Amino acid sequence: MCRWFKILKFFKRFLYLSFLLFTACEGTTVSTIVVKVAPKPVQINTSDLVVEKDLWRYIANRYTLNAPSQKELFWHIDWFKKNPDYLIRVTKRAQPYLHLVKTEVERAGLPIEIALLPIVESAYYPFSYSHGTASGLWQFIPSTGKLYGLQNNWWYDARRDVLASTKAAVRYLKNLNKLFKGDWLLAIAAYNSGPGRVQKAIAKNKQQGRPTDFWHLDLPKETRGYVPRLLAVAQLIKHPERYGQIITTVSNTPQVQAIKLNSQFDLALISEWTGLDLEQLYTLNPGLKRWATPSKGSYNLLLPIDTIATFKKNLAKHPKEARVKWVRHQINQGDSLSKIAHQFNTTISQIKSVNDLHGNVVRVGKYLIVPIPQKNAQYYSLSEVQREAQRMNAEKTGVRVIHTVVSGDSLWSIARQYNTHVDSIVKWNHITKTKPLQVGKKLVLWQPNSTKPKDLSKLVNVGINIDRKITYYVKSGDNLSIIAHKFGVRIGQLKKWNQLTGKKPLQLKQKLTIIVNVVNSNMK
Repeated sequence: MCRWFKILKFFKRFLYLSFLLFTACEGTTVSTIVVKVAPKPVQINTSDLVVEKDLWRYIANRYTLNAPSQKELFWHIDWFKKNPDYLIRVTKRAQPYLHLVKTEVERAGLPIEIALLPIVESAYYPFSYSHGTASGLWQFIPSTGKLYGLQNNWWYDARRDVLASTKAAVRYLKNLNKLFKGDWLLAIAAYNSGPGRVQKAIAKNKQQGRPTDFWHLDLPKETRGYVPRLLAVAQLIKHPERYGQIITTVSNTPQVQAIKLNSQFDLALISEWTGLDLEQLYTLNPGLKRWATPSKGSYNLLLPIDTIATFKKNLAKHPKEARVKWVRHQINQGDSLSKIAHQFNTTISQIKSVNDLHGNVVRVGKYLIVPIPQKNAQYYSLSEVQREAQRMNAEKTGVRVIHTVVSGDSLWSIARQYNTHVDSIVKWNHITKTKPLQVGKKLVLWQPNSTKPKDLSKLVNVGINIDRKITYYVKSGDNLSIIAHKFGVRIGQLKKWNQLTGKKPLQLKQKLTIIVNVVNSNMK
């Protein structure tokens, strides 16, 4: 009974509390009580908040590419340790371009190490012609450059344009990465040797049941060293003190800005407006080949950030007509568009465009409007033409000889002809061994001042005939290249002496006439 009494008592209390709660809801406003809970302290890594003021540090802190082990990079790191001045020069040379390149690389989502690729390609020297036909920071050959929209005309070579070539290189590398299914080392290797070679090497390894990553592929020697060299450079920049290197600091801020020009500008005028000398303008705009910006279309002029405001102010004041100097030329007897273009350092197409000419015929007595530079040729001392002239006239020891490349020439045959080394020719002419020479190209060679006593070529001066015709019968396995090599002559000479077209193969025991210099013969 006591138990039932307790239950009843509990039930009454429950009803009473329920009644109170109900009346409170009916007659009063319910107050919201906010309880503030102190948040748990969050630990912040202060190093993450530090902006890397040195651009090299910024890049080094974001690496994603790696080699399997340091031994893959040993030879390249050792080379840099033996040549400590190299990176000092290169990092200093990269200063005006590096932030721009880094920005384009990051914007496209490429590994940050790609910003270091111009160190391997061109030593960050935009005027580089290291492969004979390859040019610029990214060493585009004409065909690939054209494929990626890099125009090359009389006024302008976009392969040397820092901004245009960087955008093109980024697109090309991105496409290569897609082709090789996200493998960046294969993409970089393909950038050097071409995608076809890398694909062929992969197919070969698959057939043999071998791994198909970069480190196991049978690629050309240059490419096998290309990727490790990039990774070695990355390590040197990240840990310069470890390898005895000095890296020139580069501010992690934009150094230059592109201004879009919609008409042609004389560089002398830009120099006057900005206070920059011509050397600075050509350094920032190495794609310019002449005294002015391109005559057609728009052009992105790179200028230092602190000159932009002044340039824009002057730009607003001057109409298009005042940006290039023009001359009214009366056509004389014997004049042609070609002659006039040469006389005024311009192009036929430029003259035709300005004067609305549809043919190449000009009439004596008529007038043409021709664009001309404001200053003399020497003023534009770093234009492509002037740089070529400087190269041809540069002083070296010995006697300067100009050799014009003919059909069948090679670096090896020219070196033998002049009794010098291939490496010397490469150095004198800023070319490399990997690409064939172009017919008509002029090469500078330097010969010793004094003639060696054993050199019988002095006999030429006393009228002795030192050329001899010999008869050679073709042997099994012979071809024109082998025979030319054997006698130290050129393939073109063999064809000329024997009226050979090259279309028909040589016949066994076929008789050939070969003219050999018995004094300086290079016969094997």
